[in-house]
Amino acid sequence: MKKNKFNYSDFSRKELESLKEYYITEKVNNMNESELRQFANEVISHQIKNTIGDEEEKEAWEEIKNFFKDNFEFILEGIKKKFEAKNQDSKVEFKTEISNVLEQGNDESKKEKIDMWMD
Repeated sequence: MKKNKFNYSDFSRKELESLKEYYITEKVNNMNESELRQFANEVISHQIKNTIGDEEEKEAWEEIKNFFKDNFEFILEGIKKKFEAKNQDSKVEFKTEISNVLEQGNDESKKEKIDMWMD
């Protein structure tokens, strides 16, 4: 294996910045559209989904708001309604499950009483 003549520590900050700029330009220019879209998706997903803390959440919110512009409130209302509907469905399912459990419990206690007197 061939040993490199240079190490990053051999370069000044300006030289490293120049290398980085050259790399970025060449990397992007050599990517096809599919690769560019995939890369952009990964970067944006990481930037938006991996927010930590209130300040980063506010920045992500503003970026999303600026992107959707006039449709932002409409989109927010749709999301709220979607989750409210899911919560209502969950509450109905939970109540149904509780009712089923209570009914089964009542049936079992009736059977136990009947079994007790069968002696």
